[in-house]
Amino acid sequence: MKTIVKNQQETKILAEAFADNIKEKGGFVSLFGDIGAGKTAFCRYAIKHLGVKEDITSPSFVILNEYKSQNIPVYHFDLYRLEDGGIDSIKEELREYSKENVLTFVEWADFGKNELPFEKMEINVEYDYENYSTERTFEFKGTNKYYEDVIKKTIADFRQRISN
Repeated sequence: MKTIVKNQQETKILAEAFADNIKEKGGFVSLFGDIGAGKTAFCRYAIKHLGVKEDITSPSFVILNEYKSQNIPVYHFDLYRLEDGGIDSIKEELREYSKENVLTFVEWADFGKNELPFEKMEINVEYDYENYSTERTFEFKGTNKYYEDVIKKTIADFRQRISN
């Protein structure tokens, strides 16, 4: 399911709608998109909306940031800097953080090869980088009914919030 955001404010609204719909049970979220597409911004807004008080930073250089939200533990991975064999060094953590009642974001999930859980949500973020557009297309895919329901509710909530 696709939706378009026109600017950072709409990205924030989409991320907040997402956080509201996943905060009870959590989930494993794989994010895809070019540098600058908005993967980290989406994660940052969602994590902040879950009540995390500390600064939300990109895990690009540390691979993993952990946060305690008001509802569930949140783990934020960035696989961009891992070499070919680097994924092997964290595959146990990826499996551990795919359990129920946690929210795990994995940016640059395409570098995760076959080590990411099968049951997950995928978010692909695209933008027109040649024309420096602020518009982004978010495409959500779920691997099961739970994720499909979260996606449908998130998109519906987002559309309602921006129409008000």
